[in-house]
Amino acid sequence: MQAKRIIPCLDVDDGRVVKGVKFKGIQDAGDPAELARRYNEDGADELTFLDIGASYKSRATLLDVVRTVAAEVFIPLCVGGGIRAIDDMRDAMNAGADKVSVCTSALNRPELLREMANAYGSQCVVLSIDAKRAGEGLRWNAFSHGGRTDTGIDAIEWAVRAVELGAGEILLNSIDADGTGSGYDLELTRRILNAVPVPVITSSGAGTLDQIAEVLLDTSSPEMPQGLASDEAPGADAALVASLLHFGKTTIGEIKKRAEAKGVCVRW
Repeated sequence: MQAKRIIPCLDVDDGRVVKGVKFKGIQDAGDPAELARRYNEDGADELTFLDIGASYKSRATLLDVVRTVAAEVFIPLCVGGGIRAIDDMRDAMNAGADKVSVCTSALNRPELLREMANAYGSQCVVLSIDAKRAGEGLRWNAFSHGGRTDTGIDAIEWAVRAVELGAGEILLNSIDADGTGSGYDLELTRRILNAVPVPVITSSGAGTLDQIAEVLLDTSSPEMPQGLASDEAPGADAALVASLLHFGKTTIGEIKKRAEAKGVCVRW
């Protein structure tokens, strides 16, 4: 059984880790280097660094902060925000990133994904999708510029196309669930997983340890708990966690223990 990953997310703006609700109401959550050190020591499987202001403020990724964070961790580091060209990807990789996440720039110019994959390999290319439900139906639109602009592009169709172009992993962010603690968008996660053949990291909405376990649990698992409906277990490859960790509500170890108790294979 494939081990699932627990990935803390550092949303960074002006050199500080921040967190909001539905991409709004941003509040300070700490120093990125200190948090990175803590999560590395606590057993995180990877770390994601997202410079959330880079796209809409039209500025470069904070490479100095990336270098500081990279120096604190010995686990894979994904860096996103303000990556608009191969040169930006190269700078991020040279600063310590193992892979790079793109969102707005790929929506503006999808061919960038192919260029990135050709230059560094698909395993280094992560497509970040900021998705928001469109109306009452089962459609989600992809948003750009830090969740500020509705592109009108179907998020699931965009995921499929992006993988065809060279994206080797999907980072799925639910604008509706972000920071609410109400749980991941299970339906959206399941539909993306069913649509693409690459790993999917689900993000946004984690409020309890059980919610994290359930989004990771495979429906085919023989240890699937009784009472958990198959349509409630998307089987994501990894879960991104932010608020629960930043504000001391739980730890990486507690998340993994609960997930393992629920039948999820985790890394220790």
